[in-house]
Amino acid sequence: MQHEADNRLLRIFIGESDTYDGKPLYMAIIEVLRREGLAGATVVRGIEGFGKSSRLHTAHILRLSEDLPIIIECVDTADKVEAILPSLDEMIGDGLVTLERVEVRVYRANGS
Repeated sequence: MQHEADNRLLRIFIGESDTYDGKPLYMAIIEVLRREGLAGATVVRGIEGFGKSSRLHTAHILRLSEDLPIIIECVDTADKVEAILPSLDEMIGDGLVTLERVEVRVYRANGS
């Protein structure tokens, strides 16, 4: 990924209990992003949230949810992110996918 390239932030909002091909959806998405050579991705587990249905999903002790919000974030060039969207569309049933233009200021690995 080049610093001066046209970059995108891909953000995927799904539920923890969502599955694809017999495994958690977030794991399946990470595998696809990695296999396709995207620069990197992070999975974040939310403590509370709601979606289109307005059903509250929470980690609050009195209202334990088995379907907490999951956000997957990935930054790479616009071309690489656009190329992966058809695969994601096939995998994601309920959820939200957003794209934003981003400026990459630093991208290093292994102390480089």
